[in-house]
Amino acid sequence: MTRKPDQELRRGWTTGACATAATKAALTRLWGGAFPAEVTITLPRGETPCFRLAHRAAGEGWAEAGITKDAGDDPDVTHGVLVIARVQSSPGGIVFKAGAGVGVVTKPGLPIPPGEPAINPVPRKMMTDIVEEAAATYGKKADIEISISVPGGADLAQKTWNPRLGIEGGISILGTTGVVRPFSCAAWIASIHRGIDVARAAGLPHVAGCTGATSERAVQEMYGLPDHAMLDMGDFAGGMLKYLRTHPVARLTVGGGIGKITKLAQGARDLHSSRSRIDFAELSRLFPGLGLDRANSALSVLETAGPDYPRAMARMAKNVVDQELEGTGTIVDIVVIDRAGRVLACTR
Repeated sequence: MTRKPDQELRRGWTTGACATAATKAALTRLWGGAFPAEVTITLPRGETPCFRLAHRAAGEGWAEAGITKDAGDDPDVTHGVLVIARVQSSPGGIVFKAGAGVGVVTKPGLPIPPGEPAINPVPRKMMTDIVEEAAATYGKKADIEISISVPGGADLAQKTWNPRLGIEGGISILGTTGVVRPFSCAAWIASIHRGIDVARAAGLPHVAGCTGATSERAVQEMYGLPDHAMLDMGDFAGGMLKYLRTHPVARLTVGGGIGKITKLAQGARDLHSSRSRIDFAELSRLFPGLGLDRANSALSVLETAGPDYPRAMARMAKNVVDQELEGTGTIVDIVVIDRAGRVLACTR
């Protein structure tokens, strides 16, 4: 995860907000006869950002406009992409299409059913409101096909969770508020939730949440799990476990390095280095006589305490997760790996 800067950060706008602004500009050209230089939209919480057009084109019966996404100071993979909305008449109401670079849902469990473009519910509502407002302004029927495209989106999608979630062909058009808040944990946790939803809808008997790529590879190989069984937990153990309490699975494996598993064993739910610390005094009480209260890293504890340390942390972490998921019927196991991906301890 990219380190958050110390200074005040500039917020940005979601792909959903950009798609909505582009839709408004395209409709203004289609029904009003000319493109605006910029458009203002109202977001779900009342903000009214203004967007300048970065692309415009029109032909017989259609128009399209594009907005360059500004994610503010957030390290968003879609920062700087061009979000294009193409509108044209379509009998039977408002229809959404996936243009080039926007994905299509292929698996159940997401808020949008399989076969539909990966345009989430809030952006759909925002664009629907724009169409209905413009139809009233220009005296038209709200019968419009909206095709959203993002040049280069298919390649960008490989850097997102979309392939694992069963969204093929491009990125998703996202946003619940329209605002990108720099370094917010909300988007990551929401992706964990969607991963759980997809796994449950697919009837998977076993899922795994791991702290990083090395532990994920080790756990996936150990159990032969498919990609869509792997939840991108990262540091957000608490966010994953909270959702699993109300959306349980049959079996959960939690995998990670010795440092993060130690923090989980000691009760931390956010495992990021800036938000939780290992309690070395507690480790010293667990392994008396070794001077672990003077240790400064999990690796140094491992070198001093030996294999009993990861085995103890795996058991303690399992107790923590079992307590979090009590009453769900979920079978839990913990896997501790070293930096090379070798298994140090496993509770199975």
